[in-house]
Amino acid sequence: MYKVYGDAQSGNCYKIKLLMSHLDIECEWEHINILGGGTHTDEFLAMNPNGKIPVMELPDGNYLWESNAILNYLADGTDYLPSDPFLRAKVLQWQFFEQYSHEPYIATARFIVKYLGRPKKHEATLQAKKASGYKALQVMETHLEHHDWLVGDRMTIADISLYGYTHVAPEGGYGLTDFPFIMAWIKRVREHPKHVKMG
Repeated sequence: MYKVYGDAQSGNCYKIKLLMSHLDIECEWEHINILGGGTHTDEFLAMNPNGKIPVMELPDGNYLWESNAILNYLADGTDYLPSDPFLRAKVLQWQFFEQYSHEPYIATARFIVKYLGRPKKHEATLQAKKASGYKALQVMETHLEHHDWLVGDRMTIADISLYGYTHVAPEGGYGLTDFPFIMAWIKRVREHPKHVKMG
């Protein structure tokens, strides 16, 4: 049995929940209170010295951290991670894009609004995130205008990685109505018979 330490409202944790649902993998979840210092206890740091969620405990007792590393581990040998070297690299390309060009802006804005309650002292930071967040969304929009999925002709962990925070981007103040191809892609992800909601 796998065990994931995380927060049900975290997009990075939700990615794992979503993939596990698609792959029919059972998992035990343990809530970590990130605002209450839950990631800085000695017990948690022993699992992940970087002090961040999610952390997945494998059946053999080993630990994995970094959400996209966990997705790659779980998807190995399935249709969600292509065996073709080029397509596999394209999946990684989108996952690196998600962590470096998308998540730092869209997820951080959502954290300020949803978790911190949009305090005035963070308003300048929140507004500073907007331009780069919208730039990332436009990169996705441009690609999805000509493709149903981010890589190949089916859903992969590239889609799951980016769906995690894109579908809740409005919770950080981002409007998606100007991105019709992203909206259509979100609808395709949601319509999968094994889809589960965040939370």
